[in-house]
Amino acid sequence: MKLKTFFIVCIFVIFSSASLHADFEDRIVAIVNDDVITLSELETTLQSFMKRVEKIPQGDQREKIVVQARVAAMDKLINNMLLEQQAAKLGIVVTDKDVDKALKNMLKEKHMSFEKFREALAREGGVLDEYKGEIRRNIINGRIIEKKIRSGITISEEEVGAYYREHRDDYEGKESARIQQILLVKPANCDDSTKRELRTKAEEILKKLEDGDSFDILVGMYSQGPAAKSGGDLGFVEKGMMFPEVDTAVSKLRKGESSKVIESPVGFHIIKIIDRRGAGIKPVEEVREEIIRNIGTKKVKRKFQEWMKELREKSLVEIKL
Repeated sequence: MKLKTFFIVCIFVIFSSASLHADFEDRIVAIVNDDVITLSELETTLQSFMKRVEKIPQGDQREKIVVQARVAAMDKLINNMLLEQQAAKLGIVVTDKDVDKALKNMLKEKHMSFEKFREALAREGGVLDEYKGEIRRNIINGRIIEKKIRSGITISEEEVGAYYREHRDDYEGKESARIQQILLVKPANCDDSTKRELRTKAEEILKKLEDGDSFDILVGMYSQGPAAKSGGDLGFVEKGMMFPEVDTAVSKLRKGESSKVIESPVGFHIIKIIDRRGAGIKPVEEVREEIIRNIGTKKVKRKFQEWMKELREKSLVEIKL
């Protein structure tokens, strides 16, 4: 009887210890209204923050950042739970189909296959289900913003004007020139002898041009490269988008003028300026919609942050760490 009693006591102690250990491992670390956040949820969320800390050497700075990461992870979990609760109150439901569609659209925009995406995610230590969870929360945020935030946003003409004046540099048109060229292309592995022959030929073409031959005719007779088929017309090219040698020559030419022979890495050019579009400020009417979008985005972000702060202040949030 004594042996049996001893055995029962041992079993009780083992199971009690296991239960206490499990309770310690997954205890409640925060209460958010009627829901709870557990230690295991916090540790899982903390992992993504800790990836940024891994390369920092051991020391006081690292310890400080680890503490900050833990606070950030807890804040993220609390805010996510508050948003989930609000979504339920507003009747917002995000299905797996919604998440898969959003992921598919994201991959399409990035021109990335699902297999390549999974490989990249694995390299970064990510988990697909966690990534989908982030997508789901982003969709919830977007729908809450549409229902609670965006409808209250207004943008006045005074605000559009003030933004335009403050960001005039963003609407500065870039200087560009419409270019026609005669190009003699250097062959692959071009040696000095071949370069001299090409330059001599280019100088002969330039002499014909200076003697009065038509640029258009000379393009048709001698020019090479893709633009030759369109009469050597490169269209309007912004300053800084050409080879430096060509760009420098173009900057010195007026409308209707032609250059001397210019050597670049691809060959020998003779350039003619067909037209110029000078730099200048785009009129506000042309950029109005862009300005309204920029102002709207900033206002929505600021109002959402204020709404989240107010929501958290009104909610029962108790951290038990």
